[in-house]
Amino acid sequence: MQTAHALRRWTRAIVPLLAGIVLLLPLLFPPALHAAPPPEASVRVDGKTAERNRARVVEAFDAWAKGGNRFFDDLLSPSVRWTIRGSGPYAGTYVGLDDFVARAVRPFSSRLSQPVRPVAVHQVFAQGDDVAVHWDGEAQARDGQPYRNSYVWIFRMKDGRVTEATAFLDLAPYEDVIRRVPLPQ
Repeated sequence: MQTAHALRRWTRAIVPLLAGIVLLLPLLFPPALHAAPPPEASVRVDGKTAERNRARVVEAFDAWAKGGNRFFDDLLSPSVRWTIRGSGPYAGTYVGLDDFVARAVRPFSSRLSQPVRPVAVHQVFAQGDDVAVHWDGEAQARDGQPYRNSYVWIFRMKDGRVTEATAFLDLAPYEDVIRRVPLPQ
């Protein structure tokens, strides 16, 4: 019994000491713990690819804002993997352009009298094959009520087309339109 008690007392004393040493190691030995990755592990960023991808996305948003209706067809790969982050019935991953349009775009857009248009593109960032866009969109629902939302879309590009997309938006206004406005007959 005394051995168990002594072991607990020793453990209570040594564990905080060991934790303190572990926390101080990066300060005591920064080069050893924070060494740069070897050159072969470094990511190569091609500035020309990034600028080409950024220009492609900006061009697509400009055409959409001016009334174009081929944004998804022109920019997305037929095999795109589109993920809507969040919770609710429309959050999730859609595999392929047809799946995305059928299960996420069409149920929403069919309830609108005026389609969603970008009204402000705040930022477009590109690095290599990745492009991130922060934009605001507006539309009008068939019941006359406005729809407004702010989005961040992150694209992975290949050969000028989006192969992967992650979308961040407020799903409450999106789902409100779907709940409030019935599908057209």
